[in-house]
Amino acid sequence: MKLETERLILNGINESHVEDILRIRSNELINKYVRRNSPKTNYDALEFIVSVRKRMQTGEMMFWGISYKDQRNLIGTICLWNFSEDRKTAEVGYELLPDYHKKGIMSEALSSVLEYGFNSLNLHKIFAFTHQMNRDSQALLLKHGFVLDEHTTDEKNLENMIFSLQYLRD
Repeated sequence: MKLETERLILNGINESHVEDILRIRSNELINKYVRRNSPKTNYDALEFIVSVRKRMQTGEMMFWGISYKDQRNLIGTICLWNFSEDRKTAEVGYELLPDYHKKGIMSEALSSVLEYGFNSLNLHKIFAFTHQMNRDSQALLLKHGFVLDEHTTDEKNLENMIFSLQYLRD
């Protein structure tokens, strides 16, 4: 599912994005606040791409690479995943190469994905988990109307804060 914004194209990833995915997912600054096995080689990045594509085919997740309209290279990724069994809630996740921070890029991408999640997937609520020290991510979420859920903890990572955005339907 391709999404377009004023400056960006959000599109599925494939084998041609191996080097971009390696660059994004192995970036030290991005990984400062994320617990994951980062790819070390192109093969690791390819395995990640294959895994994502399988999960997309089964409907387990929606995953987009982010690029400028006039460029082929990915500068970040954004996804909806961790869907509830009734498909009314999901989690949003995102990452952006540091050279592109503070330019409104992730805000633009997030707006598009939130609109898609609420209007096309008919989600009722979208969650976001972010590290307590990741002030930029927290500011992004607050800007888009997310609220901190102070009474919920991420059992897998106690350093995370959980935010949510509920869609109020008429």
